[in-house]
Amino acid sequence: MERPLNCLNNLTQDDWLIGYNSHQFNQIAQELYLQLTQLSAYGIPPKIILAERKPVRFLASFIAACAANCPIFICNPDWGTQEWQQVFDLVQPNIILGIGNSEWEIRNNDNYQCPMPHCIMIPTGGSSGQIKFAIHTWETLIASVKGFTEYFQLKQVNSFCVLPLYHVSGLMQFMRSFTTGGKLAILPFKAVETGKIFNIKQSEFLISLVPTQLQRLLQNPELTEWLTQFNTVLLGGAPAWNELLEKARSHRIRLALTYGMTETASQIATLKPDDFLSGIISSGKILPHAKVTIRNQQGDILNLNEIGNITIQAQSLALGYYPITRENQADFQVDDLGFLDEQGHLNIVGRNSDKIITGGENIYPAEIESAIQATQLVADICVIGIPDKHWGQALTAIYIPNKSNTSALKIQTLLKDKLSKFKIPKYWIPQQNLPRNSQGKINHQQLQQIAREFLQNSIT
Repeated sequence: MERPLNCLNNLTQDDWLIGYNSHQFNQIAQELYLQLTQLSAYGIPPKIILAERKPVRFLASFIAACAANCPIFICNPDWGTQEWQQVFDLVQPNIILGIGNSEWEIRNNDNYQCPMPHCIMIPTGGSSGQIKFAIHTWETLIASVKGFTEYFQLKQVNSFCVLPLYHVSGLMQFMRSFTTGGKLAILPFKAVETGKIFNIKQSEFLISLVPTQLQRLLQNPELTEWLTQFNTVLLGGAPAWNELLEKARSHRIRLALTYGMTETASQIATLKPDDFLSGIISSGKILPHAKVTIRNQQGDILNLNEIGNITIQAQSLALGYYPITRENQADFQVDDLGFLDEQGHLNIVGRNSDKIITGGENIYPAEIESAIQATQLVADICVIGIPDKHWGQALTAIYIPNKSNTSALKIQTLLKDKLSKFKIPKYWIPQQNLPRNSQGKINHQQLQQIAREFLQNSIT
């Protein structure tokens, strides 16, 4: 696939960007590219922070920076003061695009030295701690696009994007459409929820959702019908519970469960829609650009159906976290536990760091959360472990009841036939909402704080 400047120069469709002005995108990108190349002509390309709120300016600026070989740091414009201070201290940018600037700002910073020229830094973390930037290149992002198009046997990718462009899940939808000559429709999810949807032929488009978004759309019959028309509905970002998947299957929604992360430039495993509709629940087969092995703690490769640590090899792998590259560029061991089955499907069990040890028993929250969701008495649920002097950790369910009068006792009664006694949470904390970000990921630090305050109030 072509370099970013060639992609820009070869744009032939005037209507490829649905909902926005494609000509404006081209104009902004060309003008900024010229300005950046002039700045770089007599020295090292400037470090750029990209935090544009407007989709056209964000995407045009992204392509211009890539074409000019400038190191670019993609940022969330809604970060708070503390997070922005982390970013400025780490990056020391020369140029800031967005966050209140009508055009762009050149900072008084002569520190043009960047150990990662020509790189694309994509944020990860931040919802529960330190912000990190995964170091990608145009080549790693294109490797992901190639793996995707080969796996789905597509020449052009038309995407309907409701996810943030500053996140890898939104950015890669743009990359797939832009580099394959496809179309890209961009619409905030809140607009979709209110029924403000574009008049497109959904059968020619793919849409990406996180589980909480799918849940909300399935509560609206008209939007459920709208969703059934899509060629593929990619679902990832957070674990999906069985009751949600069964509901989607009953409506014949062409779900494609995916597994991936910022460090792999989105998915490296995907379940094809026909397999989902046939009753299979897994993360699907590994995409052509990647390889997955399951290993024990000693690093030995395990057999099929044996649970262990997931290790990834992929052409789309990030080089490290800015400003440090990984020593072992070949293998990337992630925090997730899973196994490969006889069909070559990847099955995720849970995160190693989420494992709760109570009374000597290893428990993975995903299993318990799925069982609680299946009671249909909660709108959202997260199970955590809190310190306990007798058990090591005590299972704690923080949940949103479907009805205000739904008691924890009623939920526990329904769980007795589904879960072992030690897997039923000891503490139940009802909430009006759970701290999730726009990708559906939970903020575990806030959950621990909620649990601490609840127990303190209960004791007093």
